[in-house]
Amino acid sequence: MKNKNYIEEEQILIRITGEDRPGLTASVMEILSKYDAKILDIGQADIHSTLSLGILIRTTSLNSGQVMKELLFKATELGVNIGFSPVSDDEYENWVDGQGKNRYILTIIGRSLSAKSIEAATKVIARHHMNIDSILRLTGRRSIRKQNQNVRACIEFSLRGTPKNYDHLQAELMQMSHEQGIDFSLQKDTMYRRMRRLICFDMDSTLIQTECIDELAKKAGIGEKVAEITERAMRGEIDFKESFTERVALLKGLDASVMQEIAENLPITEGVDRLMTVLKNCGYKIAILSGGFTYFGHYLQRKYGIDYVYANELEIDEDNKLTGRYLGEIVDGNRKAELLKLIAQVEKVNLAQTIAVGDGANDLPMISEAGLGIAFHAKPRVQANAEQNITTIGLDGVLYFLGFKDSYLGEAGRL
Repeated sequence: MKNKNYIEEEQILIRITGEDRPGLTASVMEILSKYDAKILDIGQADIHSTLSLGILIRTTSLNSGQVMKELLFKATELGVNIGFSPVSDDEYENWVDGQGKNRYILTIIGRSLSAKSIEAATKVIARHHMNIDSILRLTGRRSIRKQNQNVRACIEFSLRGTPKNYDHLQAELMQMSHEQGIDFSLQKDTMYRRMRRLICFDMDSTLIQTECIDELAKKAGIGEKVAEITERAMRGEIDFKESFTERVALLKGLDASVMQEIAENLPITEGVDRLMTVLKNCGYKIAILSGGFTYFGHYLQRKYGIDYVYANELEIDEDNKLTGRYLGEIVDGNRKAELLKLIAQVEKVNLAQTIAVGDGANDLPMISEAGLGIAFHAKPRVQANAEQNITTIGLDGVLYFLGFKDSYLGEAGRL
């Protein structure tokens, strides 16, 4: 038997849509606070100055009628639409229980995103019985009049649920991305996802749009021969250490002074300047882990303030000529993975907070080891084995996989 002083409470879902304006939400909250309504959930989106505001309240049955009456009058005054739906205790509890399910973040990127692209992505989500809780645009609004060569579009879906089969989901997303010409990233939404602290880059064909050993070979007049070996190594067709030793030997007798000229004319990959500026401003530790050469890694280190450089050292004789040999241990795929873990230890960073970005077969070990591994304009074998791929835009696409919005980045992150 209920206490005679017991006052029944109920849930009401309030939906408000219409032209957005300053003070609208404050006006609604003023009425709700007047009747001491409890806010159980709230969400707001604004698309092209059109507001969509949802508020789930719990209030007494004595007050609910008056709350809705005053809100209706206020909505008429503000020129917006308002609707009310009762939510039973059982419905509310079932919804609360559902919040404990796994959450994932699906990010899709392209030079542009069409309705067809979004349809394809959302159909994959639906097939795996996952629900979209929210959709967030990370890129700025594009002009339809002004031309911008660096235009790109990125949307982030917050998903709730557990995939029927994660590997199948990943495979379907990969197929969808190939068919639609877009990139995607699927990450579990854990505490580490937005707390990455260490990012390790391959250098050749990642930070720069060339292979330094190929540039040296051109200067030595053996460009085609070395480039063919490089390509086979990057595809994973031959052992990296074997191919590296063979290529370096072919450089014997080349004057070491050519390295300065090559370094000063390195073709920097699209998006690197923006990416490095944002990462440094946000306190990331940055490393180059490269099967290339320290000379060029140190050049980029000075240019961008990179914290660590591990690459291969060419031996130079007293006449300033390359000997065709190298010094120390070769930085191959396994060494890159070891170095990623070592730097994370030194910086006291959980491995889940690390990122690795590369394009070649020798980058796969560190890509697999990192908390977030990204294949960048990579060879087919690398794309097939990496969970995240960027193929359509520049290297600053990494920022969107980290959850950055263009609007967060200010002047430093402008395109």
